[in-house]
Amino acid sequence: MTLYTRFAAHIDAALDALTANGTLSGGLDRRNVTVEPPRDATHGDLATNAAMVLAKPAGVKPRALAEALAAELETLPEVSRVDVAGPGFINMVLTDDSWREELAAIHAAGDDYGRSTGGQGTTVNIEYVSANPTGPMHMGHCRGAVVGDALASLLEFAGSTVIREYYVNDAGGQVDVLARSVHLRYREALGEDVTIPEGLYPGDYLVPVGQSLAAEFGDRYRDAPEAEWLEPFRTRAVAAMLVLIKDDLALLGIHHDLFSSEAELQAAGKPEAAEADLRARDLVYDGVLEAPKGETPDDWEPVVLPLFRSTAFGDDQDRPIRKSNGQWTYFGADLAYHYQKAQSADQLIDIWGADHAGTVKRIVAAVAALTGGKTRFDVKLIQMVRLLRGGEPVKMSKRAGNFVTLADVVREVGKDVVRFTMLTRRADAQMDFDFAKVVEASKDNPVFYVQYAHARIASVHRRAAEAGIEGGEADLSRLDTDELALVKLAAQFPRTIETAAATREPHRIAFYLYDLAAAFHAAWNVGNDRPDRRFLIADDAGATRARLFLAAGIGQIVRNGLRVMGVEAVTEMN
Repeated sequence: MTLYTRFAAHIDAALDALTANGTLSGGLDRRNVTVEPPRDATHGDLATNAAMVLAKPAGVKPRALAEALAAELETLPEVSRVDVAGPGFINMVLTDDSWREELAAIHAAGDDYGRSTGGQGTTVNIEYVSANPTGPMHMGHCRGAVVGDALASLLEFAGSTVIREYYVNDAGGQVDVLARSVHLRYREALGEDVTIPEGLYPGDYLVPVGQSLAAEFGDRYRDAPEAEWLEPFRTRAVAAMLVLIKDDLALLGIHHDLFSSEAELQAAGKPEAAEADLRARDLVYDGVLEAPKGETPDDWEPVVLPLFRSTAFGDDQDRPIRKSNGQWTYFGADLAYHYQKAQSADQLIDIWGADHAGTVKRIVAAVAALTGGKTRFDVKLIQMVRLLRGGEPVKMSKRAGNFVTLADVVREVGKDVVRFTMLTRRADAQMDFDFAKVVEASKDNPVFYVQYAHARIASVHRRAAEAGIEGGEADLSRLDTDELALVKLAAQFPRTIETAAATREPHRIAFYLYDLAAAFHAAWNVGNDRPDRRFLIADDAGATRARLFLAAGIGQIVRNGLRVMGVEAVTEMN
């Protein structure tokens, strides 16, 4: 039990005592009662809103309830002072020993410190990347891939069972274009001179696919009509592209549990099953869409289509699930796909590019309809990343077909730099990725700054071992209030995990780690001017062991946070 969960239990027990003595009425909803650091650190170590939340439903004045609750909390041995502020906020100052105990708890929990059971019993399906299987991954896919993967790890650390899923869009026209592009590369492999016309995929990454098909089929399909080779070429091309995609994602440390095929979904009749279920509940009906707003096209005519009642769930109009030719609309296919995902998960999360913002409302409506509102569904929109080199836009790659490949970027700056950088801003905020800045060794580069903190901690432990000081029991009473300020920040890690998981915002981990690293570096730098404040003091083994224990606790938090982000905690900086 971490310090914050322990004090949540203390406050619960104090409220029980007030209920027992008649000060507080029973049966009150305490879910919105919080324990957190005060916004102003001078007010104390912990604050609770319990009196403000419970006073009105209890029919008492907040200040009076706060004073009664403060009297209960003052009896705790871990508390040195309790103050009631304003209309009823409660601020607590804890004893230094309570923070020393929390530092010991960090060491005892180790890799599990910050792990939560809040998500226990829930299965979350998170679908991310889901790029069209028409080529290697490019940097347009990178940010969503990292955010999705970090969010999956975060939710697992917070106790949920997580299904990482990739939806393979292999039923649309883009895979026919891929097959035609590959057919040209196949003919090229057979010795023809070919020109890739506009509208097909020009990248050289399709050359090996064409060569493979030439080795498999010889000249069987060189002059054959498209109807004969389209399906086998499409199947083999998609399979080859998925190998490329999986290899690219592996460079980022990303591995999915499921690759779900849109073509297989449709072949299995899942869209028809979803439509039948919705029709049975009068959520799909046959109707005519309104004419387009503004000037009506000459060729527009009213057509009866199966429409989903998305207006019943907040959308601005009902949406067709089939086209006039009977084929499924994108929305109809997506509806069936989410219907399938909801069969095996309590919660769904989609990671989409910001260009899909216009379809969020309708798919949220569809999932609400399909699951009776029982399945939590979040769509996280990811803004674009602008690639720069020294402030100038990066030129595209001819080999890839006019885009910058993810593989090239990872090989240049490293997996950890890419992953951490992609989490240094909110996902819905645009980002600049400057090759020069992301590898810069400065405080302004959060990747370096956090990694450097961990490397510094590893270094001081190596030097202490060389000096014969490492080892032996640490007397934590040697840590004073200034040093324990680091523990106060470290102790917020479990709360950060819970908040980030609840809000689906893994960037909060990066922000927190930067703040923790900054605090550690500040404490370290004090020793530059004051030798008595250094972490390693050759002639004072007691102080050194206590500070090494403190540094090791900070290093543990950094490792735990970086692990959630999918980033290695290095022990040396080149």
